Amino acid sequence: MWDERYDSEDYVYGTEPNAFLAAKAGRIPAGGRVLTLAEGEGRNAVFLAERGFRVTGVDASAVGLKKAARLARERGVNVTLEVMDLARADLGEDSWDGVVCIFAHLPPELRRDTHRRVVRALKPGGVLVLEAYTPDQLGRGTGGPPSAELMMTADTLRQEFEGLEIELLRECEREVVEGRGHTGTGAVVQLVARKP
Repeated sequence: MWDERYDSEDYVYGTEPNAFLAAKAGRIPAGGRVLTLAEGEGRNAVFLAERGFRVTGVDASAVGLKKAARLARERGVNVTLEVMDLARADLGEDSWDGVVCIFAHLPPELRRDTHRRVVRALKPGGVLVLEAYTPDQLGRGTGGPPSAELMMTADTLRQEFEGLEIELLRECEREVVEGRGHTGTGAVVQLVARKP
């Protein structure tokens, strides 16, 4: 599905970073190793690399990551890109200064398991930056998955990231302008959390 979605010359979600990530990237320890999950076409990984982070972007779509590599070359930065099935992924332990999950919508069981592995994978002092659609997004026609079970709420994230210290957690509406894939008012949940 994602290979087909990304199989076009243009960037489905644009080439500029997610606005929430752009605003909160400074919370991640400077120059640190950052893992971006569901990286897609590379916009967030490239943005972080431009700011001096050592970035590994992972996604299930080889087509998306090929475009990510092209974007990194065009912007003159190095990003490690890996095709990865999160159901089988070893994210490491105490390995990352930052983990970024931007609109990484997964089936509930896989999401809970992945979020547990993210907690393990962060180094002490490492920071998670996450933005996702909430069930209030359904029916808006401005992006996001087709079912509520693939979406997230503040309550579910508080539970799933137990063990992290929450610095910011809120549900809100905001204008999301990210290529043709996400455009218009979106109902989102935003999280910044740090591993003690």
